[in-house]
Amino acid sequence: MIIKDLTKKYDGKAVVDSVSFEIPKGNVISLIGPNGAGKSTVMGIISRLIARDAGLVTFDGTDISKWKSKELSKRLAILTQSNHVQMKLTVRELVSFGRFPYSGGRLTEEDTAYVDKAIEYMELQEFEDRFIDELSGGQRQRAYIAMVIAQDTEYVLLDEPTNNLDIYHATNMMKIVRRLCDELGKTVILVLHEINYAAFYSDYICAFVDGKIAKFGTVAEVMTKETLSDIYRVDFEIMEISGKPLSIYY
Repeated sequence: MIIKDLTKKYDGKAVVDSVSFEIPKGNVISLIGPNGAGKSTVMGIISRLIARDAGLVTFDGTDISKWKSKELSKRLAILTQSNHVQMKLTVRELVSFGRFPYSGGRLTEEDTAYVDKAIEYMELQEFEDRFIDELSGGQRQRAYIAMVIAQDTEYVLLDEPTNNLDIYHATNMMKIVRRLCDELGKTVILVLHEINYAAFYSDYICAFVDGKIAKFGTVAEVMTKETLSDIYRVDFEIMEISGKPLSIYY
């Protein structure tokens, strides 16, 4: 996936300003930056949830706007911050939605096998007949990830997957993100506010400031005292735990 000169304006102000970068396949890529930096807007444009004003997003060599929705949804899955199902659904019913691009709502034996595998992978067997609104926040997030796994896409886009989770469930969620890449071969793109999660679980980081890319590179290239201090406009110190960079600001 290649993003080139992406621009989005609201009321004449550019919230995404000539953004260009390439997403390396088979990696975890985190989009970070202060509030209002443009990272969630970029995610929305990549997933076609937000219309771009200028620029290009190409997916497998084709402008993403030219893809038919059904075919694109077999290649790319998105979970936004506003995934709130209003219907009374069980975990199994929710996960089954992941097969909609293939089955159109009429599950085949193959679809059911994908659903079973996703539920098992996310260790949700004991909850599969429970209603979504009866689950804890962490269990609910796992159910949504299971739906994405059942969708069987190469690319997975997650907008703040740790939002509203306590530190235990947020850490478990990031471990799941890492497994999606390492065990299932997904390319995972996520928006994160917690930069230490980005540092510990990502392969690449794209840091935004004022609608522009401040730095794109490996974790080691982005997680430096100078770069983070410039991005967040506070002083940072960098230390390592188990060979991974950890930031502390003051």
